[in-house]
Amino acid sequence: MEGQTQTFDWDVVIIGAGPVGGHTANLLAQRGQRVLLIEEHNEIGRPFQCAGLVTPNAMKQVGLYDTILEEIDGALIHGPSGTLVPVGTGGTIRTYVVCRKLFDEAVVKQSMISGATLWLNSKPTDAVVNQDYVSLRINKNGKDIELTTKLLIGCDGAHSWTRRYFKMGRPKELMIGFQTEVVGYQFRKRWLEMYSGSEIAPGFFAWVIPSGNDSCRIGLWSTAERLDGKSIEECYHNLLNHPLWKERFADIKETARYCGPVPSGMVRKAYKNRVLLIGDAAGMAKPTTGGGIGPGFEQINGIVDKLSVAIMENKLSEENLKSIARTHFEKMRKDQSRARSLRNLLVSDCEDTELDRHFEQFARPEVISLINEVGDIEKPVPLGMALLRRVPAFRKLALKAGMKLIFS
Repeated sequence: MEGQTQTFDWDVVIIGAGPVGGHTANLLAQRGQRVLLIEEHNEIGRPFQCAGLVTPNAMKQVGLYDTILEEIDGALIHGPSGTLVPVGTGGTIRTYVVCRKLFDEAVVKQSMISGATLWLNSKPTDAVVNQDYVSLRINKNGKDIELTTKLLIGCDGAHSWTRRYFKMGRPKELMIGFQTEVVGYQFRKRWLEMYSGSEIAPGFFAWVIPSGNDSCRIGLWSTAERLDGKSIEECYHNLLNHPLWKERFADIKETARYCGPVPSGMVRKAYKNRVLLIGDAAGMAKPTTGGGIGPGFEQINGIVDKLSVAIMENKLSEENLKSIARTHFEKMRKDQSRARSLRNLLVSDCEDTELDRHFEQFARPEVISLINEVGDIEKPVPLGMALLRRVPAFRKLALKAGMKLIFS
């Protein structure tokens, strides 16, 4: 029976040793759980598939300031026709650019110092959920290993094996991201740049992020529906050759390129009997920026104390996990949906002509002041609502926004 004393190989097995998997392992190991962290690749931090931005709040939780490549004070945001909106204040840090390999390695190392065990070159091939435990088959270095655990946590990214194996649904949106590492772009130190327009990143934006010394990360994202047959790489070339901005990119030289999915929109039920999804596996990336580290940290932080008690007592039925996670997860899901609705209203569902009109409003000094006053990269909804309430040109959108938010 559930809760009966029994011997298990592990209290928790976590699939995926990215930053969210490593942080989850660390929090549980700190609370006395026997944690096994499994990573399919033979090293941590490869392949690297994101912009490498870590918010101050997330950074504070892990304290890995030595992995920072650049401090970012703000963003220079370009409308489709070139209208510039500078957001931020010099000397006030909005986010950090990190070396993702060093950052990921350090987060995982923290978990190992706390007592977690790491297996590299390992991946699950089969799992059976029993009443009191999960039986797992792991292929480690080409050899099959059978083990048991009280709880299985999937932190295994956008194409999560855990989510697919246990048929736990799909994220609401799956964006396509493309990024290169380059040298030769003349950037403004401590500021990132964003570019918009249907030829560049339909419904979303492209970015240029300083990443230390002379290098930058140039990337963009969109959805398959909005790309409408175009490839994401074609949009990248449209950015580099755009008449307004091509001189900025004329001297760049690529040193690396990456492509990967950005899952946003929490799956309907991120828990089943003895199985839990955290981070990108659960669809936690922000719909406004695509960032996934902060939301993944927030997701596990909100339940870890109660979850640890449940693990110790081996009370991990779907009903028990629901009582632990539902309130916190539903709040995060609602916040995601509201942010997506406002994003669509102000940016994603706009033609370039309408987006240009919005940028003309964004560029007004009093609106820039409002954005700097209310704006928070981690909490976009208050800013969106403030724009609708306090900028006269956006008031006609307020009723439409209200309906979207009510039904989101």
